[in-house]
Formats: sequence, C-alpha cells, structure tokens
Amino acid sequence: MAIRNIRELGDEVLTKKCKMVTEMTPRNKELIEDMLETMYEAGGVGLAAPQVGVLKRIVVIDVTGEDPHILINPRIVESSGEQTGQEGCLSLPGKSGQVTRPNYVKAVALDVNMREFELEGTELLARAICHELDHLEGHMYVEKVEGPLQDVTEEEV
Repeated sequence: MAIRNIRELGDEVLTKKCKMVTEMTPRNKELIEDMLETMYEAGGVGLAAPQVGVLKRIVVIDVTGEDPHILINPRIVESSGEQTGQEGCLSLPGKSGQVTRPNYVKAVALDVNMREFELEGTELLARAICHELDHLEGHMYVEKVEGPLQDVTEEEV
C-alpha cells in the first residue's frame, strides 16, 4: 500500500468523467487499498479515484474512521430531505463552504468482489456519498457552494 498524491483544484483530471470498472484486477485492488490509506493519512472521510489521478468510478468513504465503504460504479437511486452545512474537500485543502445536499441517500454500487449492494446514509454519510459521486462526474463541491469559501481553522480540522 502507498500514499498517493491528492490532486488539487485546477488539476484537469478533476474535471473529467470517470470510466466504469468492468473487472476487479490486482491493479484495481491496489488502487482501493492506496485510496483508503491516502484518505486516512489526509484525515478525510471520502476519496474518489480521480482525486489520486485515476479516471475510474471508484470511491472510498469512512465517516466514522472504523467502517470503510468501497463503492465501485456507484449511482444514487434515491434521495430525500435537505441539509445545509459546511463541506470541505481533500482536493481543496484549508477551505470549506456552505453546501445544500439531500439528508438521505440510497446508492447502488459494486463491492470489491464485484457484487452489487446498496448503501443508505443520512446526514454526513449522505453528504459524503453525494460529494464523492460528484467527483466521478468531474464536479467539485465549489460549484455548489452558497456564498464565499472560508478558511478552515486548525480547531475545525
């Protein structure tokens, strides 16, 4: 496993749509392990493959630090409610902004064994699912920010 470089706002790879994953290869398994390690090292709750320069539809999310979710070819099939809150991104360190997202989300994805499963989330997990899936389409949260971006202080990290 290895820590990968996280691409930052302005990097062209973050604006591109990702390709579907058709099989679980040793390279894809290594990518997933590296993404988890990179996310934990950076103190994030989610990371999408394009953030480490790979245009594949793979996302890792762990909002508790103890329950990682690996989503391959994820798509949102249901959402409801609304929440507005501060959101940040490992690809834009030191900044955050107000973003409105659904308060409930149901996603369908493949696991590391390429078996379909559903992941339901509310609040932070719902926000993380939406945020990371946006990356797979070449979008970042700054496109949805309501008002100015703010500097994140050390106490908030």
